[in-house]
Amino acid sequence: MSILWITLALVALQRLGELVYAARNTRRLLARGAVEIGREHYPLFILLHGGWLLALAVLVPDWQAPSWPLLALFLVLQAGRVWVVATLGPYWTTRIITLPTAPLVVSGPFRFVRHPNYLIVSAEIAVLPLAFGAWRIALVFSVLNALLLAWRIHVESGALAARRGRATTSDR
Repeated sequence: MSILWITLALVALQRLGELVYAARNTRRLLARGAVEIGREHYPLFILLHGGWLLALAVLVPDWQAPSWPLLALFLVLQAGRVWVVATLGPYWTTRIITLPTAPLVVSGPFRFVRHPNYLIVSAEIAVLPLAFGAWRIALVFSVLNALLLAWRIHVESGALAARRGRATTSDR
């Protein structure tokens, strides 16, 4: 099996595991009175991320040697991803789920950036294709991701506006 296929398999497994964790957190938050905002754009993210992995699998030759420094950068981005998920703990989901009584988390990577997960995902979408010389995939999916994120951040910021005064610095 090639480095490309091993990498894609690991990324797909990671994403599937995250979807399971996010679904569990979503169910628990909704049971506590949380509400989902922006439901209509969520399937577009699933299509984008699935299409990104599919494009890599179909358009990049499996014999393509990786750029090891870029693959290492992708690995560093995974550590950032884990940091975000660990910081949000039971509040981390792949959807916009807001619990009106919960304070906003401003610890971990949220001390530095308001949307660290979006920053990390944007970098991943560019870096992984570039690691295999697929700059066109990096460009197309980065642009599509930026368009979707602009919409999502607008929706999410509106949903969280009422909670901005209540923040917690404790990692969950």
